[in-house]
Amino acid sequence: MTGTTPPRAHATDAIPAADTPRLAVRGGGRFPVRRIYCVGRNFADHAREMGATAPASKAERGTPVFFMKPADAVFTGEVVPYPPATSDLHHEVELVVALGHDAPAGELPLARAPALVFGYTVGLDLTRRDLQAAAKAKGLPWDTAKGFDHSAPAGELVPAAEVDGLDSRMLELRVNGQVRQRASLSELVWNVPEILHELSKLYALRAGDLVFMGTPAGVAALQPGDRFEASLEGVATLHGRIGG
Repeated sequence: MTGTTPPRAHATDAIPAADTPRLAVRGGGRFPVRRIYCVGRNFADHAREMGATAPASKAERGTPVFFMKPADAVFTGEVVPYPPATSDLHHEVELVVALGHDAPAGELPLARAPALVFGYTVGLDLTRRDLQAAAKAKGLPWDTAKGFDHSAPAGELVPAAEVDGLDSRMLELRVNGQVRQRASLSELVWNVPEILHELSKLYALRAGDLVFMGTPAGVAALQPGDRFEASLEGVATLHGRIGG
């Protein structure tokens, strides 16, 4: 199960329309995914472990690092296929924010940003680290390292009204029962309203968009057969296994 629905045929379509990826919503219903925005280097400790300079204060943050995954990278099944063209698949556990309202391109006021949020869950930004490293070494884009099939496993969405604050909640990933990543969301370099504000300068945000908010330190390789459990404390969990 990949979270998609059967395509609908229209009289003028030359081919069947692509499936629409969807996430389950706690309490009922499903959330159709439009775009997936991702934030890089949003935990200082992860920036440092990847060899990047981490800001020492908010005044030194500069601008966020953004990249994208295709909507159909969302995966809701139990067994995540090990991707081709890599021997170094890495996990990156992340807070995932789902938008339920639109905001036109421009500077979305920080005070209005929380009203865009439909809900939250936990997800994995799976990364072909060897492809990313090779692209970085040549100064090339690293889309193939991030935007591949099944590269965005995500859990059940929890409506924002059911989540009483995020700042002190822990984000954690266990692999085969061992803690690999663990950090408080208070350690985010850019929080959710700030990220939505910055994204709005670049894109028209729409209901159906997902934002993967960045990962803490501890990223490492996943092997076929590994079992993972990702959690956003008191909100959502994601369980699965890496296939062959």
